[in-house]
Amino acid sequence: MTVKIINRSNNPLPTYKTSGSAGMDLYAFLDAPIELEMLDRVLIPTGLYIELPDGYEAQVRPRSGLAINQGISIPNTPGTIDSDYRGEIKVPVINLSKEKQIIHSGDRIAQMVITKYEKIEWLAVEMLSSTERGEGGFGSTGIQELK
Repeated sequence: MTVKIINRSNNPLPTYKTSGSAGMDLYAFLDAPIELEMLDRVLIPTGLYIELPDGYEAQVRPRSGLAINQGISIPNTPGTIDSDYRGEIKVPVINLSKEKQIIHSGDRIAQMVITKYEKIEWLAVEMLSSTERGEGGFGSTGIQELK
């Protein structure tokens, strides 16, 4: 699939780092470094604009290395970029570490995964089919009965 992209930054286009990669790195495009204190949130521009085909979305997710090594994550993960959005891709980040973190222009700040989705129509009913799980949720499948 080919996707139209405008790159107004001096960073490379997002690419897959390995043949098995699902996501492509997004880079910060900043005039000056940004300092994030503990629990600070900021919107990081990328300089990228995309035109996704109808029926596709781009999901913006945290980079695992950045999250574990620096405590930088995305508060609304995964963020969704809809196919009709034409503005700049910006990434909301949060510092979950106890130390100040600095983001520089060119830093890899998130990853983007392009996914296909289906549109649905609701069918209002009075009852749903039964399953083994039923209404059990929030950890119910991990509970072991003691005998």
